[in-house]
Amino acid sequence: MPTSHDLNGLMKFLSRDEWRERFEEVFDEHFGPILSDGDMEFEELAEVLGADSVANLWGCAIEDFLTQDFEGEPSNIVDEYLKRRGWKENAQTRAYMGALRTSVMSLYEVSDIVPGQSFVARDLLRGGEPIAVKEGTATKTLKQWDKIAARIVPVLGKNVLTGGILPFTREATQSLFDGLLDVFGKRNARKLPAMRDEDLQAVASMFTLVWVFDALDKVMNMPMLQNAEGNEFMFHDVRFPLAAGATQEDIAARLNGIAGMSQENAQFWNWLEYMPQGEDKPKEAGTLSLDTAMDNGWRVLGNVELKGGFLCLSANSAERAEKGTALIQRALGDLVRTPLTEIRTMRQMMAERPAKEGRTPSSEKPPELAEQVVHEYLDQHYRETLDQPVGMLGGKTPRQAVKTRTGRQKVAEWLKHLENQTARQPDRAHPMAVYSFEWMWTELGVRDLRR
Repeated sequence: MPTSHDLNGLMKFLSRDEWRERFEEVFDEHFGPILSDGDMEFEELAEVLGADSVANLWGCAIEDFLTQDFEGEPSNIVDEYLKRRGWKENAQTRAYMGALRTSVMSLYEVSDIVPGQSFVARDLLRGGEPIAVKEGTATKTLKQWDKIAARIVPVLGKNVLTGGILPFTREATQSLFDGLLDVFGKRNARKLPAMRDEDLQAVASMFTLVWVFDALDKVMNMPMLQNAEGNEFMFHDVRFPLAAGATQEDIAARLNGIAGMSQENAQFWNWLEYMPQGEDKPKEAGTLSLDTAMDNGWRVLGNVELKGGFLCLSANSAERAEKGTALIQRALGDLVRTPLTEIRTMRQMMAERPAKEGRTPSSEKPPELAEQVVHEYLDQHYRETLDQPVGMLGGKTPRQAVKTRTGRQKVAEWLKHLENQTARQPDRAHPMAVYSFEWMWTELGVRDLRR
């Protein structure tokens, strides 16, 4: 039996010439400026943004098309389909199609998420009270205070999401508000008035355009990640097969003879180099620097570990891997064979992290102790932050900002941003992921805005 979201029959109806030509008009509103600006075909977007994102964008254009009234008869595809083929669909499907017919794309703030079941949505453009939404799939990835462009429609007494959902970043949200203010704001106005349904229906393509331009900008302008020496981040795992007869004691003795090798336990070494503060190579514009250092000023160049029949060197750049390989070959000589090297990008490394993370000497601290230490640090950090200027608050401290009505709203948005970023911690058991900001809402006197 078809589900309430089954639009297969309607999509077959779309293949008719009269509707296909009209859809091309709507498609051009959503993607024409993007494709002409980038001199690309629609299919090429998938290579840059991913097939899932492009399928979602396509869904947004389709749903906009379903709301359109064209000149002449028939004027709307949903009305025509239900008139001619509606008898083939069940009551849920007919109700869902009817809801899509009058749906409106808006921007919502998400809260009170129950994974696999529901969430609460606050309309940031039309106002009104937050509404409960029944949803089983998106709730598994949505985080507290996420902002999404979506269509929420009532179907047989329940609010549900339609298929096209676009997660909006803070930058995309601001771009959307700026664009809407240009179109609907009063002269010299700084605040967007509450939007009407007919206004949002007229600019549905703006959501798609803003989202894609923001996503493309982040992809095209992604900064290069480099280490302290200014070398591009590229993870190298160099595996030296152990020679027959090589013992753990022999390996350890020779590794300990390498300058900078610091043994942590019987099978693990940190490869260190002393680097006085301020002597890092200057960063190039458009790059981010990331590295690991010990409290005593020694920088971690890599790690060496005995695993089964291999001695494994891990380093975060080709230059470090080459240097470390030469040191090990020179020191260990015939105790190791010709190494094999695996190279991974940061993206590949992050994708593998949930399955592989967790076993280094530094991670053996009891989880409850690690959580306590992290939370105590965060308490201290954020308590100090309350008296420091914050960019999102116009350079004011949180305590200063809450003294005005506008400032209180900005502080609430700032706190939501902090909570949202923390909620996005990949490991839900990580101490960062379970940190509570409740005390900050209370201390700043803005708990009533946490909705």
